[in-house]
Amino acid sequence: MRVIVRKERPHPGAQLRFTDIDGHRFTCFVTGTRPGGRRGQLADLELRHRRRARCEDRIRAGKDTGLRNLPLRGFTQNQLWLELVALATDLLAWMQLLALDDHAARRWEPKRLRLRLFSAAGRLAKGGRRLRLRLPDHWQWAGVIAAAIRRLQMLPAP
Repeated sequence: MRVIVRKERPHPGAQLRFTDIDGHRFTCFVTGTRPGGRRGQLADLELRHRRRARCEDRIRAGKDTGLRNLPLRGFTQNQLWLELVALATDLLAWMQLLALDDHAARRWEPKRLRLRLFSAAGRLAKGGRRLRLRLPDHWQWAGVIAAAIRRLQMLPAP
C-alpha cells in the first residue's frame, strides 16, 4: 500500500483552510497498486484517482436529483423512477458541458442550478413566426440563461 501526497496551490479565489501551509494545499490518497510496470506510475495513479472523484461527483449529483429516495410502492414503479433520475442526471451533465460557458456555472450542483436557472419566471411569446423566451430584466441569472440558449442554438444539427 502506498500513500501519495500532492502539494498544489489552490485555484484563484479558493477559500484557504487552516491546514494549508504557506498557501499550498496537500491532498492525499491511498492505493494498493504495485509500483511495477506502467500501471504503477504516479501520473497514471493520479489520473485514475481524479476519474474516480469525478464519478463520485456524478453520484452525488444523482442523489441531489432524486436518487436519494424511492418514493413509489412497487418495484417496477421505482425502476421507472430510477430511469427518470438517470435521464435527468445525464441531461444536467450534458447541459453543463454544452450550454454553460461560465466556468463557475459549469461546476454548479443540481440544487444551485434549480435555484438560479430552472426557477426563472419567463414567458414564451409568439411573434413574427418565431417563439421567444422573455426573461425579467432584474433576474440576476438572465444573462447566463440567454448565453446558454445561444450556445445551444449554435450547435450543429445531428
